[in-house]
Amino acid sequence: MGPIGIYLADFIARGNASASLRSYAYALLRWWRWLQVVETDWDKATSAEVKDFVLWFSWATKQRRAARTASAATAGTVNPITRKRYLDDRYQPRTVRHSNAVLRDFYEFWIDRGSGPLINPVRLDRSAHRPHAHHNPLDVFRNEGRIAYNPKLPKQAPRALPDERWTDLFGALRSNRDRALLAVTVSSAARASEVLGIRGADVDWGEQLVCVRRKGSQAPQWLPVSPEAMVWLRLYLADVGQQPRSDEPLWWTLRRRDHGNGLHRLPMNYEALRAVFRRVNAILGTNWTMHDLRHTAALRMSRDPSLTMRDVQTILGHAHLSTTADVYMVEEQDQVIRRVATYLAEREQHKQRNTTTVADGYDGDALAILFGGDSQ
Repeated sequence: MGPIGIYLADFIARGNASASLRSYAYALLRWWRWLQVVETDWDKATSAEVKDFVLWFSWATKQRRAARTASAATAGTVNPITRKRYLDDRYQPRTVRHSNAVLRDFYEFWIDRGSGPLINPVRLDRSAHRPHAHHNPLDVFRNEGRIAYNPKLPKQAPRALPDERWTDLFGALRSNRDRALLAVTVSSAARASEVLGIRGADVDWGEQLVCVRRKGSQAPQWLPVSPEAMVWLRLYLADVGQQPRSDEPLWWTLRRRDHGNGLHRLPMNYEALRAVFRRVNAILGTNWTMHDLRHTAALRMSRDPSLTMRDVQTILGHAHLSTTADVYMVEEQDQVIRRVATYLAEREQHKQRNTTTVADGYDGDALAILFGGDSQ
Protein backbone atom coordinates (compact mmCIF):
# COMPACT_ATOMS: atom_id res chain seq x y z
CA MET A 1 0.00 0.00 0.00
CA GLY A 2 1.41 3.37 -1.05
CA PRO A 3 1.56 6.59 1.01
CA ILE A 4 -1.89 7.74 -0.16
CA GLY A 5 -3.46 4.39 0.65
CA ILE A 6 -1.98 4.36 4.14
CA TYR A 7 -3.16 7.91 4.77
CA LEU A 8 -6.71 7.22 3.51
CA ALA A 9 -6.93 4.07 5.66
CA ASP A 10 -6.09 6.20 8.69
CA PHE A 11 -8.58 8.83 7.45
CA ILE A 12 -11.40 6.28 7.46
CA ALA A 13 -10.30 4.91 10.85
CA ARG A 14 -10.77 8.42 12.27
CA GLY A 15 -14.49 8.14 11.53
CA ASN A 16 -14.73 10.29 8.42
CA ALA A 17 -17.56 9.73 5.95
CA SER A 18 -17.18 7.91 2.64
CA ALA A 19 -18.06 11.10 0.72
CA SER A 20 -15.16 12.88 2.42
CA LEU A 21 -12.89 9.95 1.58
CA ARG A 22 -13.77 10.30 -2.10
CA SER A 23 -13.13 14.05 -2.02
CA TYR A 24 -9.74 13.63 -0.31
CA ALA A 25 -8.73 10.87 -2.71
CA TYR A 26 -9.41 13.03 -5.78
CA ALA A 27 -7.50 15.95 -4.26
CA LEU A 28 -4.47 13.74 -3.62
CA LEU A 29 -4.76 12.25 -7.10
CA ARG A 30 -4.47 15.72 -8.64
CA TRP A 31 -1.40 16.42 -6.48
CA TRP A 32 0.21 13.11 -7.43
CA ARG A 33 -0.24 13.81 -11.14
CA TRP A 34 1.24 17.27 -10.65
CA LEU A 35 4.31 15.79 -8.95
CA GLN A 36 4.77 13.44 -11.90
CA VAL A 37 4.68 16.38 -14.30
CA VAL A 38 7.28 18.38 -12.36
CA GLU A 39 9.29 15.19 -11.69
CA THR A 40 9.37 15.55 -7.91
CA ASP A 41 9.01 12.82 -5.30
CA TRP A 42 6.15 13.32 -2.87
CA ASP A 43 8.48 13.44 0.16
CA LYS A 44 10.83 15.92 -1.56
CA ALA A 45 8.14 18.50 -2.36
CA THR A 46 8.59 22.04 -1.05
CA SER A 47 6.44 25.15 -0.83
CA ALA A 48 7.64 26.08 -4.33
CA GLU A 49 5.80 23.08 -5.81
CA VAL A 50 2.70 23.94 -3.79
CA LYS A 51 2.82 27.55 -5.04
CA ASP A 52 3.13 26.41 -8.67
CA PHE A 53 0.30 23.93 -8.10
CA VAL A 54 -1.98 26.74 -6.89
CA LEU A 55 -0.99 28.88 -9.88
CA TRP A 56 -1.86 25.98 -12.18
CA PHE A 57 -5.34 25.92 -10.63
CA SER A 58 -5.90 29.53 -11.70
CA TRP A 59 -5.76 28.79 -15.43
CA ALA A 60 -6.40 25.06 -15.79
CA THR A 61 -9.79 23.65 -16.81
CA LYS A 62 -11.46 20.69 -15.18
CA GLN A 63 -11.51 17.38 -16.97
CA ARG A 64 -14.94 16.31 -18.20
CA ARG A 65 -16.11 12.87 -19.23
CA ALA A 66 -18.03 14.38 -22.15
CA ALA A 67 -18.04 17.75 -23.86
CA ARG A 68 -20.72 20.28 -22.92
CA THR A 69 -23.77 20.32 -25.18
CA ALA A 70 -26.83 22.26 -24.02
CA SER A 71 -24.93 23.89 -21.15
CA ALA A 72 -22.15 25.23 -23.38
CA ALA A 73 -24.05 28.45 -24.13
CA THR A 74 -24.69 29.29 -20.47
CA ALA A 75 -21.42 28.18 -18.81
CA GLY A 76 -19.95 31.04 -16.80
CA THR A 77 -22.91 33.39 -17.42
CA VAL A 78 -25.49 34.76 -14.97
CA ASN A 79 -29.09 33.59 -15.14
CA PRO A 80 -31.39 36.62 -15.60
CA ILE A 81 -34.18 35.11 -13.46
CA THR A 82 -32.31 33.66 -10.49
CA ARG A 83 -29.30 36.04 -10.79
CA LYS A 84 -27.08 33.06 -10.07
CA ARG A 85 -23.94 32.28 -12.01
CA TYR A 86 -23.71 29.07 -14.00
CA LEU A 87 -20.66 26.98 -13.23
CA ASP A 88 -17.93 26.93 -15.83
CA ASP A 89 -15.02 24.53 -16.32
CA ARG A 90 -12.56 26.48 -14.16
CA TYR A 91 -11.56 25.50 -10.63
CA GLN A 92 -13.30 27.60 -8.00
CA PRO A 93 -11.49 29.17 -5.00
CA ARG A 94 -13.20 26.72 -2.63
CA THR A 95 -11.70 23.82 -4.57
CA VAL A 96 -8.21 25.31 -4.26
CA ARG A 97 -8.63 25.91 -0.53
CA HIS A 98 -9.92 22.36 -0.03
CA SER A 99 -6.96 20.97 -1.98
CA ASN A 100 -4.51 22.92 0.20
CA ALA A 101 -6.21 21.70 3.38
CA VAL A 102 -6.04 18.08 2.19
CA LEU A 103 -2.36 18.34 1.29
CA ARG A 104 -1.47 19.96 4.60
CA ASP A 105 -3.26 17.23 6.55
CA PHE A 106 -1.62 14.55 4.38
CA TYR A 107 1.89 15.86 5.08
CA GLU A 108 1.14 16.43 8.77
CA PHE A 109 0.20 12.77 8.98
CA TRP A 110 3.52 11.64 7.51
CA ILE A 111 5.58 14.14 9.50
CA ASP A 112 4.04 12.77 12.71
CA ARG A 113 5.03 9.26 11.60
CA GLY A 114 8.58 10.41 10.94
CA SER A 115 8.48 9.22 7.32
CA GLY A 116 7.73 12.43 5.45
CA PRO A 117 9.58 15.69 4.86
CA LEU A 118 10.91 17.59 7.84
CA ILE A 119 8.83 20.69 7.02
CA ASN A 120 5.27 20.68 5.73
CA PRO A 121 5.38 22.07 2.15
CA VAL A 122 1.89 23.58 2.62
CA ARG A 123 3.08 26.33 4.90
CA LEU A 124 1.10 28.76 7.01
CA ASP A 125 1.20 32.52 6.63
CA ARG A 126 2.15 33.84 10.06
CA SER A 127 3.26 37.29 8.96
CA ALA A 128 0.40 39.00 10.82
CA HIS A 129 1.56 37.99 14.30
CA ARG A 130 4.14 35.97 16.20
CA PRO A 131 3.03 32.31 16.48
CA HIS A 132 2.13 31.00 19.93
CA ALA A 133 2.72 34.45 21.48
CA HIS A 134 0.36 33.71 24.39
CA HIS A 135 0.73 29.95 24.57
CA ASN A 136 -0.14 28.22 27.82
CA PRO A 137 2.64 25.71 28.65
CA LEU A 138 0.00 23.26 29.91
CA ASP A 139 -1.80 23.17 26.55
CA VAL A 140 -0.73 21.50 23.32
CA PHE A 141 0.58 23.64 20.49
CA ARG A 142 -2.09 24.30 17.84
CA ASN A 143 -1.72 25.43 14.26
CA GLU A 144 -1.90 29.19 13.91
CA GLY A 145 -2.33 31.27 10.79
CA ARG A 146 -3.98 30.65 7.45
CA ILE A 147 -2.54 28.58 4.63
CA ALA A 148 -0.21 30.82 2.66
CA TYR A 149 -1.57 30.21 -0.83
CA ASN A 150 -5.28 30.08 -0.07
CA PRO A 151 -7.29 32.32 -2.43
CA LYS A 152 -9.80 34.69 -0.89
CA LEU A 153 -13.45 33.74 -0.97
CA PRO A 154 -16.04 36.29 -2.08
CA LYS A 155 -18.76 36.73 0.53
CA GLN A 156 -21.94 35.27 -0.90
CA ALA A 157 -25.45 35.99 0.29
CA PRO A 158 -27.76 33.00 0.83
CA ARG A 159 -29.72 32.06 -2.27
CA ALA A 160 -33.43 32.03 -1.52
CA LEU A 161 -36.41 31.52 -3.78
CA PRO A 162 -39.02 34.29 -3.63
CA ASP A 163 -42.53 33.00 -3.03
CA GLU A 164 -43.58 33.48 -6.65
CA ARG A 165 -40.49 31.60 -7.90
CA TRP A 166 -41.17 28.77 -5.48
CA THR A 167 -44.72 28.52 -6.85
CA ASP A 168 -43.37 28.31 -10.40
CA LEU A 169 -40.82 25.67 -9.43
CA PHE A 170 -43.32 23.54 -7.55
CA GLY A 171 -45.86 23.80 -10.37
CA ALA A 172 -43.34 22.56 -12.95
CA LEU A 173 -42.74 19.25 -11.13
CA ARG A 174 -44.08 16.16 -12.88
CA SER A 175 -44.72 13.66 -10.09
CA ASN A 176 -45.96 13.46 -6.51
CA ARG A 177 -42.58 12.03 -5.53
CA ASP A 178 -40.80 15.18 -6.66
CA ARG A 179 -43.40 17.39 -4.98
CA ALA A 180 -43.05 15.45 -1.72
CA LEU A 181 -39.24 15.57 -1.92
CA LEU A 182 -39.10 19.34 -2.41
CA ALA A 183 -41.86 20.03 0.13
CA VAL A 184 -39.98 18.04 2.79
CA THR A 185 -36.75 19.90 1.98
CA VAL A 186 -38.16 23.43 1.98
CA SER A 187 -39.92 22.87 5.30
CA SER A 188 -37.13 21.00 7.13
CA ALA A 189 -34.08 22.89 5.73
CA ALA A 190 -32.21 19.57 5.42
CA ARG A 191 -29.39 19.00 2.96
CA ALA A 192 -29.86 16.94 -0.19
CA SER A 193 -27.82 13.99 1.11
CA GLU A 194 -29.74 14.08 4.40
CA VAL A 195 -33.14 14.02 2.69
CA LEU A 196 -32.13 11.22 0.33
CA GLY A 197 -30.94 9.19 3.34
CA ILE A 198 -34.38 9.11 4.99
CA ARG A 199 -35.66 5.53 5.48
CA GLY A 200 -39.06 4.09 6.19
CA ALA A 201 -38.59 4.14 9.97
CA ASP A 202 -37.50 7.78 9.85
CA VAL A 203 -40.99 9.16 9.28
CA ASP A 204 -43.21 9.92 12.28
CA TRP A 205 -46.62 10.41 10.72
CA GLY A 206 -48.38 11.37 13.94
CA GLU A 207 -45.94 14.09 15.00
CA GLN A 208 -45.12 15.13 11.41
CA LEU A 209 -41.38 14.56 11.83
CA VAL A 210 -38.61 13.08 9.71
CA CYS A 211 -35.26 11.83 10.99
CA VAL A 212 -32.09 12.73 9.04
CA ARG A 213 -28.45 11.74 9.51
CA ARG A 214 -26.41 14.88 9.78
CA LYS A 215 -23.62 15.51 7.30
CA GLY A 216 -20.22 14.60 8.71
CA SER A 217 -21.19 13.31 12.16
CA GLN A 218 -24.06 11.10 10.88
CA ALA A 219 -25.88 11.92 14.11
CA PRO A 220 -29.65 11.30 13.85
CA GLN A 221 -31.88 14.34 14.29
CA TRP A 222 -35.66 14.63 14.08
CA LEU A 223 -36.92 17.62 12.11
CA PRO A 224 -40.49 18.95 11.79
CA VAL A 225 -42.02 19.20 8.34
CA SER A 226 -45.11 21.00 7.12
CA PRO A 227 -48.56 19.34 6.92
CA GLU A 228 -48.48 19.97 3.17
CA ALA A 229 -45.28 17.94 2.86
CA MET A 230 -46.88 15.01 4.69
CA VAL A 231 -49.86 15.13 2.29
CA TRP A 232 -47.59 14.97 -0.75
CA LEU A 233 -45.63 12.16 0.91
CA ARG A 234 -48.86 10.17 1.32
CA LEU A 235 -49.74 10.76 -2.34
CA TYR A 236 -46.27 9.67 -3.44
CA LEU A 237 -46.45 6.41 -1.47
CA ALA A 238 -49.92 5.78 -2.89
CA ASP A 239 -48.51 6.15 -6.41
CA VAL A 240 -45.70 3.73 -5.61
CA GLY A 241 -48.20 1.27 -4.18
CA GLN A 242 -46.14 0.15 -1.23
CA GLN A 243 -44.99 1.37 2.17
CA PRO A 244 -41.20 1.12 2.52
CA ARG A 245 -39.94 -1.17 5.25
CA SER A 246 -38.18 0.35 8.22
CA ASP A 247 -34.70 -0.35 6.77
CA GLU A 248 -35.55 0.63 3.18
CA PRO A 249 -34.98 4.05 1.58
CA LEU A 250 -38.00 6.32 1.42
CA TRP A 251 -37.26 7.68 -2.06
CA TRP A 252 -37.28 5.40 -5.11
CA THR A 253 -37.04 5.87 -8.86
CA LEU A 254 -40.35 6.06 -10.70
CA ARG A 255 -39.22 3.78 -13.51
CA ARG A 256 -38.35 0.16 -12.96
CA ARG A 257 -35.07 -1.32 -14.19
CA ASP A 258 -34.17 -4.92 -14.98
CA HIS A 259 -30.83 -6.01 -13.52
CA GLY A 260 -31.26 -9.69 -14.21
CA ASN A 261 -33.89 -10.42 -11.57
CA GLY A 262 -36.92 -8.70 -13.05
CA LEU A 263 -38.14 -5.12 -13.07
CA HIS A 264 -37.52 -3.28 -9.83
CA ARG A 265 -37.34 0.30 -8.65
CA LEU A 266 -33.95 1.55 -7.47
CA PRO A 267 -33.19 3.83 -4.53
CA MET A 268 -33.04 7.46 -5.62
CA ASN A 269 -29.51 8.89 -5.63
CA TYR A 270 -28.08 12.36 -6.10
CA GLU A 271 -27.77 12.00 -9.89
CA ALA A 272 -31.48 11.21 -10.15
CA LEU A 273 -32.22 14.27 -8.01
CA ARG A 274 -30.10 16.43 -10.28
CA ALA A 275 -32.07 15.11 -13.25
CA VAL A 276 -35.27 16.38 -11.60
CA PHE A 277 -33.82 19.89 -11.36
CA ARG A 278 -32.44 19.74 -14.89
CA ARG A 279 -35.93 19.08 -16.26
CA VAL A 280 -37.54 21.83 -14.20
CA ASN A 281 -34.81 24.37 -14.95
CA ALA A 282 -35.11 23.65 -18.68
CA ILE A 283 -38.84 24.47 -18.49
CA LEU A 284 -38.47 27.63 -16.39
CA GLY A 285 -35.17 28.88 -17.80
CA THR A 286 -33.62 28.90 -14.32
CA ASN A 287 -30.69 27.26 -12.54
CA TRP A 288 -32.12 26.42 -9.10
CA THR A 289 -30.48 23.69 -7.05
CA MET A 290 -31.49 21.58 -4.08
CA HIS A 291 -29.32 23.68 -1.77
CA ASP A 292 -31.33 26.79 -2.67
CA LEU A 293 -34.29 25.19 -0.88
CA ARG A 294 -32.22 24.88 2.30
CA HIS A 295 -31.34 28.57 2.09
CA THR A 296 -34.98 29.42 1.45
CA ALA A 297 -36.17 27.51 4.51
CA ALA A 298 -33.44 29.01 6.70
CA LEU A 299 -34.20 32.58 5.65
CA ARG A 300 -37.91 32.10 6.22
CA MET A 301 -37.22 30.81 9.73
CA SER A 302 -34.71 33.55 10.58
CA ARG A 303 -37.24 36.23 9.63
CA ASP A 304 -40.06 34.78 11.73
CA PRO A 305 -40.34 36.62 15.07
CA SER A 306 -41.60 33.48 16.82
CA LEU A 307 -38.28 31.66 16.20
CA THR A 308 -34.93 32.50 17.75
CA MET A 309 -31.54 32.13 16.08
CA ARG A 310 -30.86 29.25 18.45
CA ASP A 311 -33.94 27.50 17.01
CA VAL A 312 -32.68 28.07 13.47
CA GLN A 313 -29.21 26.82 14.41
CA THR A 314 -30.68 23.59 15.81
CA ILE A 315 -32.77 22.95 12.70
CA LEU A 316 -29.87 23.65 10.35
CA GLY A 317 -27.48 21.47 12.35
CA HIS A 318 -24.77 24.12 12.68
CA ALA A 319 -22.19 23.47 15.38
CA HIS A 320 -21.79 27.17 16.19
CA LEU A 321 -24.38 29.92 16.47
CA SER A 322 -22.00 32.34 14.76
CA THR A 323 -22.23 30.27 11.58
CA THR A 324 -26.00 30.67 11.48
CA ALA A 325 -25.91 34.36 12.33
CA ASP A 326 -23.15 35.25 9.85
CA VAL A 327 -24.92 33.55 6.95
CA TYR A 328 -28.60 34.20 7.55
CA MET A 329 -28.73 37.42 9.59
CA VAL A 330 -28.44 39.42 6.39
CA GLU A 331 -30.90 41.41 4.37
CA GLU A 332 -32.13 39.53 1.33
CA GLN A 333 -31.19 41.46 -1.80
CA ASP A 334 -34.59 41.10 -3.48
CA GLN A 335 -36.36 42.42 -0.39
CA VAL A 336 -34.00 45.39 -0.15
CA ILE A 337 -34.55 46.22 -3.83
CA ARG A 338 -38.32 46.14 -3.37
CA ARG A 339 -38.23 48.38 -0.31
CA VAL A 340 -35.94 50.90 -2.01
CA ALA A 341 -38.13 50.89 -5.13
CA THR A 342 -41.17 51.57 -2.96
CA TYR A 343 -39.30 54.38 -1.22
CA LEU A 344 -38.37 56.01 -4.54
CA ALA A 345 -41.95 55.73 -5.84
CA GLU A 346 -43.37 57.26 -2.66
CA ARG A 347 -40.80 60.04 -2.81
CA GLU A 348 -41.84 60.84 -6.37
CA GLN A 349 -45.52 60.90 -5.39
CA HIS A 350 -44.73 63.14 -2.43
CA LYS A 351 -42.84 65.49 -4.71
CA GLN A 352 -45.78 65.72 -7.12
CA ARG A 353 -48.25 66.41 -4.30
CA ASN A 354 -46.12 69.22 -2.91
CA THR A 355 -45.66 70.89 -6.28
CA THR A 356 -47.81 74.05 -6.57
CA THR A 357 -48.24 76.62 -9.29
CA VAL A 358 -46.98 80.12 -8.50
CA ALA A 359 -49.04 83.06 -9.67
CA ASP A 360 -47.54 85.63 -11.97
CA GLY A 361 -45.42 88.21 -10.23
CA TYR A 362 -43.99 85.91 -7.53
CA ASP A 363 -40.58 84.28 -7.39
CA GLY A 364 -41.02 80.49 -7.11
CA ASP A 365 -37.57 79.90 -5.60
CA ALA A 366 -38.17 82.51 -2.90
CA LEU A 367 -41.54 80.97 -2.02
CA ALA A 368 -39.95 77.48 -1.84
CA ILE A 369 -37.39 78.77 0.66
CA LEU A 370 -40.07 80.59 2.65
CA PHE A 371 -42.73 77.88 2.79
CA GLY A 372 -40.78 74.74 1.91
CA GLY A 373 -41.49 72.29 -0.90
CA ASP A 374 -41.26 72.83 -4.65
CA SER A 375 -43.04 75.63 -6.43
CA GLN A 376 -43.51 76.23 -10.12
